[in-house]
Amino acid sequence: MKVRLSEAFGVGVRHNPCGLAACSTRKSERGSVLVIVLMICIGLISVALYFANSMTLELRAADNRTSGLAAEQAIEGAARYLTSVLGSYATNGTMPVLGEYSAEAVSIGGELKPEENSHFWLIGRDLSGTIPTEPYFALVAESSKLDLNAPWLNADLLATNLSLITPEFAEALNDWRSTNDTENSSLNYASSGYLAKHAAFESVGELRLLYGATVDMLAGDDSNRNGVLDANEPDLNGNGQADSGLQEYFTVYSREPNTYPDGTSLTNVSSRTNLQALLESRLGSSRGAEIVRRVFGNPPETPPVFTNMLQFYLRCNSRATMTADEFSQVYSDLTATTNSFTSGRVNINTAPAAVLACLPGLNADLAEQLITYRESNSIDTRSFGWIVDALGAGSAALTTLASGDYITAKTYQFTADIAAVGPFGRGYRRVRFVFDTSEGTPKIVYRQDLSRLGWALGKQTRQTWVTANTR
Repeated sequence: MKVRLSEAFGVGVRHNPCGLAACSTRKSERGSVLVIVLMICIGLISVALYFANSMTLELRAADNRTSGLAAEQAIEGAARYLTSVLGSYATNGTMPVLGEYSAEAVSIGGELKPEENSHFWLIGRDLSGTIPTEPYFALVAESSKLDLNAPWLNADLLATNLSLITPEFAEALNDWRSTNDTENSSLNYASSGYLAKHAAFESVGELRLLYGATVDMLAGDDSNRNGVLDANEPDLNGNGQADSGLQEYFTVYSREPNTYPDGTSLTNVSSRTNLQALLESRLGSSRGAEIVRRVFGNPPETPPVFTNMLQFYLRCNSRATMTADEFSQVYSDLTATTNSFTSGRVNINTAPAAVLACLPGLNADLAEQLITYRESNSIDTRSFGWIVDALGAGSAALTTLASGDYITAKTYQFTADIAAVGPFGRGYRRVRFVFDTSEGTPKIVYRQDLSRLGWALGKQTRQTWVTANTR
């Protein structure tokens, strides 16, 4: 008789009534449930991470939008600030100096940490003639540019002295503003269906509509219009500097009043009686009377009639040895015209070489000569008497320059190219304003959003205000 081992030792045996197959199936079911639970957990975690990442991006986007709004408000505040500055310091056509206003990283806000406030900059131009590597910050005088509607500006002057301009483009410019409806046949407009405006320019942007205009001609290699060659800009001429396009040198805002801010007329230099009274009050009775006597002569000598201020100064300088300092003391009180306003004059104290070269009687070499003299000497910017020493008394250039009303030492219109960032260097915005003070109270006559041109504050400012504050 066989005895089971378990029975022999008294050990009870548990029987599996379901069998091995059923047990294995149940274990598989448990494993499947675990896998499903894990997959659900992973899915939920993925969804949570996805939405968390989305909310992080949304938070950053909201932060950038907030910073952008802060930058826009900083620009609006800067415009109001400049209105006050120009109303206080830009009287009688005077160009404010940097000590009279702030132009770089101006903080707006009440936070203790500078990076938590908005900041703005005024992108200007360095007039020293050196090659800049970083943007220069200041206001820009519109009278330092060529007025597109100036009657003396012609195609020959432009084609000869502006390297980017072609003779065809210069002729097209003349046609555009000419009131004569006859098209220039040499340009063959008919074949292209082009029609000129035959009216005055209303903005510099109209240059894009001229026959033969190209982007390279108008913008040069300074695509973001900040006056320096940035790393992302092509060096078209291979000279390592930003060669600005034609739009850098033109304006339609150069109107100069021939009155004081209160509307009182300036003293006409062709009026002997009024001129003598002014000179005696400024330079002393004896000196004022001496200048007038020598300039106007005595009967029966025919008294002169002056058509511009340079013509007047050259006669005073040659006949009465009037110095540049004496001229500066009375220049802002004098006029040579009876018109209420005069347009098209170029401020010889602030104009770059390319603009100076286009003035009648000057060329590229003489323009560089003026720039060199202007930078190496402490000139009196209250007038332009210094150009007699710079060009030489009796020079042919001075004679030609004095033949028309071409130059001035005043400016009544100012460009404020305002760039701003919000807290922590975010939300970059940029707007270009033109302020006009020719009627006494500063007012905005032009506004253009330039944010689309990209970062224009230079590498150093980016490292200081953006990279260092990014978090």
